[in-house]
Amino acid sequence: MARRYDCTEATDRKTGLREAASAVRRGELVVLPTDTVYGIGADAFSPDAVGDLLEAKGRGRGMPSPVLVGSPNTLHGLVTGFSELAWELVDAFWPGALTLVAKHQPSLTWDLGETHGTVAIRMPLHPVAIELLSDVGPMAVSSANLTGYPAPQTCDAAQDMLGDTVAVYLDGGQTPDTVPSSIVDVTGKVPVLLRAGAISADELRRVVPDLKEAS
Repeated sequence: MARRYDCTEATDRKTGLREAASAVRRGELVVLPTDTVYGIGADAFSPDAVGDLLEAKGRGRGMPSPVLVGSPNTLHGLVTGFSELAWELVDAFWPGALTLVAKHQPSLTWDLGETHGTVAIRMPLHPVAIELLSDVGPMAVSSANLTGYPAPQTCDAAQDMLGDTVAVYLDGGQTPDTVPSSIVDVTGKVPVLLRAGAISADELRRVVPDLKEAS
């Protein structure tokens, strides 16, 4: 039976974050609010939990899960070949709606799906998400919807779709926007905009003037 906590109320938020962290450590799934839409999350280093996440969404391994982190410093242990331009994007837009695709450390024992040696990584601008991530570490997090359905802005919408496949729901109220994060590939010498989202190409070019756009 799924448990749900109202994170707009201090006591319930504290209990919910504790229960969510315990669930993640047990390899279970949680739903959490972010600065874009609600996400379904699991321990990034538990292949079984990530597999359950993809299954709950009805999503194949060909669409691997992104990873959310609670601090930019976490990147040092997760990625390799991270350029100065990539760090400038982090400094300018994290926490926020910018996902960076980078080469992950080959020594990492995770299985996010068919990633081809890369990881899509982001630090969300949401206090509940940051607190949970700071406690449990990097999480595989994807939008909390069944594949093919709209990404949810409310905990109700997420729970209606995912039901008891999720152990803990953290209800932070309605999320501020339905616009997804922008995605920039920083695996090469010049960053490439793969998806224009909440942060426009013009905003990104104020930091990285040579930004390319995927054709």
